[in-house]
Amino acid sequence: MSSRAITRRGAVLALLATGACGFTPALAPGAATFALRDSVSIAAPDTIPGFAIRTRLQERLGRATAPAFVLTINLDQALDVAAFSQAGDALRYNVVGAAGWRLETADGTTVGQGQVEGFTSYSATGSTVATQAAATDAIGRLMVILGDMVVADLMLLDIPQ
Repeated sequence: MSSRAITRRGAVLALLATGACGFTPALAPGAATFALRDSVSIAAPDTIPGFAIRTRLQERLGRATAPAFVLTINLDQALDVAAFSQAGDALRYNVVGAAGWRLETADGTTVGQGQVEGFTSYSATGSTVATQAAATDAIGRLMVILGDMVVADLMLLDIPQ
């Protein structure tokens, strides 16, 4: 029997085992986190990174039509030189960021809070325009990473129905 067939068989058995233990997807109807779908108003900074993380969170959680929760995001980011040339010029940068978050009900009761951290990198070896485009892209990628991490943290909360 090929290793591919064994791997498929193992995957099928793993799926059957998770179904037997009562596994439910976090955003499935009936799951506790499903209460967040289309019911979270997102308050993020009015900046380009704030817009990027707000957009990502709306992609993952939906747009609130009648918000029952408010998710407040605070962003912090820094730029670190990751590599130097022999002449001392910066060749690569790391964009390091953190997103503090707080989820509250509409009446102001805190449901959960936390902070997530991540980083991305970009090359500074091209033209000035190329380096600036790479920096902007790296910040956008960082906001996607941080947004996904916030959603992962939200899935661990005991959300009131």
